[in-house]
Amino acid sequence: MHFSTLLVDVRDRIATITLNRPERLNAINDEMPRELRAAVEAAEADRRVHVIMLAGAGDAFCAGYDLKLYAEKKSIDNVIQPMPWDPMRDYALMRRNTDDFMSLWRAHKPTIAKVHGYAAAGGSDIALCCDFILMAEDARIGYMPARVWGCPTTAMWVYRLGAQRAKRMLLTGDLIDGKTAKDWGLALDAVPARKLNAAVDALATRMAGVPKNQLMMMKLVVNQTFDQMGLNATQTLATLFDGVTRHSPEGLWFKRYAEEYGFAAATGWRDSGRPIPEPEPGTDIATMPLEPPGESRSKWSRRGSGKPARRRK
Repeated sequence: MHFSTLLVDVRDRIATITLNRPERLNAINDEMPRELRAAVEAAEADRRVHVIMLAGAGDAFCAGYDLKLYAEKKSIDNVIQPMPWDPMRDYALMRRNTDDFMSLWRAHKPTIAKVHGYAAAGGSDIALCCDFILMAEDARIGYMPARVWGCPTTAMWVYRLGAQRAKRMLLTGDLIDGKTAKDWGLALDAVPARKLNAAVDALATRMAGVPKNQLMMMKLVVNQTFDQMGLNATQTLATLFDGVTRHSPEGLWFKRYAEEYGFAAATGWRDSGRPIPEPEPGTDIATMPLEPPGESRSKWSRRGSGKPARRRK
């Protein structure tokens, strides 16, 4: 199969799906969710495959939705509707993306996310839909749009971390490193970046020796527990709220700020901990004064040293 956003390789009973937009830190565009689901379904149908491994090309696993594509555009699109907006139209769009990402969770074969660099925002949605998350110790994971302009539609945080730590992540929008993710039970393991490939290969190879029907039965036993806990209902609410966050006064402010100053400045404000403006309902966002940027780049685009990441041409 040919994909514009992915690479797929099958060998030794393992299908490796690689998110392949390295020039944008593998940020999610319109095509990626559909292609990811198609690649997972192809691996499901391939009788050679026992295990599915998901990775990212270049410097990151996935930096989330491509805000340069979605937030900087001044035209109305599927992400931002004209007012009054139709919540069900938005829900249908985003639920489709959610279900595409959840193909990793619903697959009958085990799935492993190999996280280096960043699994940020929508990229964390994808990683959390995998059965296993293995991270480089210096990798970062989190859902920064919880501060403004987003709600994690897969809603997997509470199921992976429990209520208190899920709230710790979503009420701050903070990122945590691989070591912390392992300590909290979010990641199965965190290893030095140079050892990440070997750690993922070892786990995948170990499971690849198990018959496919056994893998399927064991995974179904575990997953049905989450279904009984109300995962589908939680995702319905989260997906509806995601649309609300993009059409709220604060969401419209964020969109206009990104249009005016660029997505890096908008996410730089969002991620800095600086208070988010809260326009009153009915405020004309188009004429609202905008303060100049206080951060030149978003924190997720910085190296672990705190220095800005090198600019891409």
